[in-house]
Amino acid sequence: MQTDTKARVEQLASPAGHPVTVLRFEGDIASTSKEAVLGTYQALNKDTAKIILLDFTKVDYINSSGIALVIQMLIEASNSAQKVYAFGLSAHFTKVFTMVGITKYAGLFPTQAEALAAL
Repeated sequence: MQTDTKARVEQLASPAGHPVTVLRFEGDIASTSKEAVLGTYQALNKDTAKIILLDFTKVDYINSSGIALVIQMLIEASNSAQKVYAFGLSAHFTKVFTMVGITKYAGLFPTQAEALAAL
């Protein structure tokens, strides 16, 4: 049974003091997640959200439609000159994201601390 996708936005500072926007996802990511994934991303202020972290630590499942939504978001971010880093993916989804080419658009890290340290 698929669980609804929830998303929330937090603001952090990088170790160097740069503003960082964190999108924290929860639940499963599938075709029904368009508003949670793309809607939340598209509501961000593109002028201030230059560094974005995607938190997948509370995501249990991502199907192919969900991966397509993530890719669409990453392409939009790339076109807006935003830097995106993702963390909290299981080993399986890290491998899937790498296989489908997401690493061209986003750095993948095990933890938030490691993603922030890479900024």
